[in-house]
Amino acid sequence: MRFAVLGPANDDLAALEKGASLMLFEFEAAPVIYLGSDDALDRLVLDWARRLVGDDPSQEGLWERAAKRCGTAGADEIDRFVAAERRRERLKALKCLFVASSRTIEIMVEGRVAVMLYDKALLDEEDIMPASLLLYGRSPEPVVRQVGSRTFISPGELGGGQAGIALVSDDPSGDVTVSIYEPTGGLVESHVIPNTRTGKFTVLEKASSSGERS
Repeated sequence: MRFAVLGPANDDLAALEKGASLMLFEFEAAPVIYLGSDDALDRLVLDWARRLVGDDPSQEGLWERAAKRCGTAGADEIDRFVAAERRRERLKALKCLFVASSRTIEIMVEGRVAVMLYDKALLDEEDIMPASLLLYGRSPEPVVRQVGSRTFISPGELGGGQAGIALVSDDPSGDVTVSIYEPTGGLVESHVIPNTRTGKFTVLEKASSSGERS
């Protein structure tokens, strides 16, 4: 099982789309969480969904889209319609921070709690005490640093930076691997965080994410 985090886009939506596409469709990570403090992911997802299926990319509009495009369509056109709708559906795995100052999602992976937020300076005792992995967005460069029993991770800036993506994955031995990528898929660095405990991979929603988008 694996999840990914994306660093701040600095309004570079093309880089954000490349990074999100890499994690969603090539590495099949879920969820993929944007750690920026802006609305870049919301803007990207709306535009992306419209490019895939049309001006109304909502779930409620699915049957209307199907009727218009598939009523008299051939097999190839129907296949293209289904493929586009599946990609639109996959965009729901993209999440962002509810507010920049708030911890919104915890993930438990191999018995360890991962906490995500924009600025690590805003971490308080409630955040730090249960967490083994602390992932944050506010850093120009990627960071993977162990401090005692905790590991601090930042993907770096996605827009204008040299990396911007962190993929976190577990393995049967109980270790956790953190791999840093740049948007075109190049591996920048990789780190293994040993773990003697075993557990399940679970997403715990601590507060609302940016909401269902398409």
